[in-house]
Amino acid sequence: MALFNRKSADVPAAGSAAPAALDAALAALTGDYTIDPAHSSLGFTVRHAMVTNVRGVFGDFEGTLSLDGSDVSRSGASLDVRIAGIDTGIADRDGHLRSGDFFDAEKFPLMTFRSTAAEHMDGDTYRITGNLTIKDVTRPLSIDLEFNGSATDVYGNERVGFEGRADILRSDWGLTWNAALETGGVMVSDKVKLSFDISAIKSAPQAA
Repeated sequence: MALFNRKSADVPAAGSAAPAALDAALAALTGDYTIDPAHSSLGFTVRHAMVTNVRGVFGDFEGTLSLDGSDVSRSGASLDVRIAGIDTGIADRDGHLRSGDFFDAEKFPLMTFRSTAAEHMDGDTYRITGNLTIKDVTRPLSIDLEFNGSATDVYGNERVGFEGRADILRSDWGLTWNAALETGGVMVSDKVKLSFDISAIKSAPQAA
């Protein structure tokens, strides 16, 4: 079901209580959530040597979601990623990515995202726009997200799930290192595909 918006055409015709039940279900999702790193992943894919893909993850991160079940534009997200946690499965390559040639993790240990807008696209698809900061460069980024649903887990935690994707040009954030190939082209593509698989736990209401 759509998380934030449901058109009247989607509402079952039988029974006048159906719209109220749907509205209550959506309203129940409103609240603040903490991203669960143990059940979430932040991945990236980049073309290597013009012929294959290298995949990796940022394994050390934390973030929050704020969802509004009645007005998606009031929803938002915040994410902090520790560059030291980058992992492509090859230690030497990971060390190079942390170095001054790429992220310069010692000087700029965090990559951050702070949302500035959210909108419903269609069905279960949403778009969140914000500012992505890598090293000392901040630029806008839009992420398309698919709502995977909500559930209460065996420990009583209320969870929501989203999958997302976005493409960026790393050069826009000053990540310009490369090496020319003898056969033409370059070692590392400028385009990077980002992927997000998010599970977030609803925070307990604050005491009055």
